Amino acid sequence: MRIARFSIDGNVAFGVVEGEPSDQDGPVIDIIKGHPFAEFERSGQKVPLSKVRLLPPVLPNKVVGIGRNYAEHAAELGNEVPDVPVVFFKPSTSVIGPGDPVTYPSFSSEVHYEAELAVVIGRMCREVPRERVKDVILGYTCGNDITARDAQRREKQWARAKGFDTSCPLGPWVETDIDLTRAADLGIMCTVNGEQRQLGRTSEMVRPIEDLIVHITEAMTLLPGDVVLTGTPAGVGPLSVGDEVAVTIEGIGTLTNKVIKRG
Repeated sequence: MRIARFSIDGNVAFGVVEGEPSDQDGPVIDIIKGHPFAEFERSGQKVPLSKVRLLPPVLPNKVVGIGRNYAEHAAELGNEVPDVPVVFFKPSTSVIGPGDPVTYPSFSSEVHYEAELAVVIGRMCREVPRERVKDVILGYTCGNDITARDAQRREKQWARAKGFDTSCPLGPWVETDIDLTRAADLGIMCTVNGEQRQLGRTSEMVRPIEDLIVHITEAMTLLPGDVVLTGTPAGVGPLSVGDEVAVTIEGIGTLTNKVIKRG
């Protein structure tokens, strides 16, 4: 199912998205009782998707990113594929939702898009064995690892380059009906102003999702709602103020954001 977090009339709730844009009345959201990290019931109270504002589908305690997990992307930036996964963090303050603006940071003149499959953690977990990875995943959503590339090159740490405010769009919802086998071969596309810039498949990952979760949880506890960004295919490039960037992942949906100038 597609679980969305949204606001309507000043209230924030979770709901299950039903229907498709092609339906006569469009998709609706069935508001749920409780939250998606435990057993919940559908309330039967439905509102049109067009009448709500979609929010980031989760509010992660942390976003754990994986660098250089697609060989062609590593090569396009002049890097080798690392012997072990490159792990970095994006703070919770970097997270925005579908339709929210990406604010161009004042310290950069070269901001890039990076379309990624995002794994949403469903339960607290640490030292997860490979065969149990499926049990700790709530579902998947679209992510955009917005990166200040010039800052990434000149600074030894990636904290500012990848952690600035609005640098982590997520959405539009969490798809829970994708298993690990299917997640291992999903199409990923990024467009800027309607022009295709990235096109790849998760089957091109150097290390699969299971290996990433095992590696991360050897060191730290993941909490419900935490997000793992699994890397980006080749084709990354710059964004300018006024651009509209969209990440589409097969079986999930499309996440769209516009780049604005810092006020």
